[in-house]
Amino acid sequence: MDRKKELKQQFLEVEIQAGVYQIKNMENGKVLIESTRNLKTINGVKFTLNNNTHFNKKLQEDWNIFGKDAFVIEVLETLEKEDSPYFNEKEALKKLEEKWLAKCQPFGDAGYN
Repeated sequence: MDRKKELKQQFLEVEIQAGVYQIKNMENGKVLIESTRNLKTINGVKFTLNNNTHFNKKLQEDWNIFGKDAFVIEVLETLEKEDSPYFNEKEALKKLEEKWLAKCQPFGDAGYN
């Protein structure tokens, strides 16, 4: 029982990081780029894909066709938080996502965005 409490405490102490990640289909090269205020939620994204409930229907369709082993999910960049009362994490994360969307161009035949 003490081990369970210890693991729970460790989980709570881990710093929550915001960032941008991609889901890449290794079969056709298509990419989905998303941002999240908590990179731990990537496991939830995998869960929705495995349970056929992901919001992006084209990605979900390819996940169902090619299978989970055809996809790689990776963090592209974590958000560097500023120690300032004027820092807006939500706006900074949006700019970071826009930077990666511009760089990777995951639109149309090239992606799922």
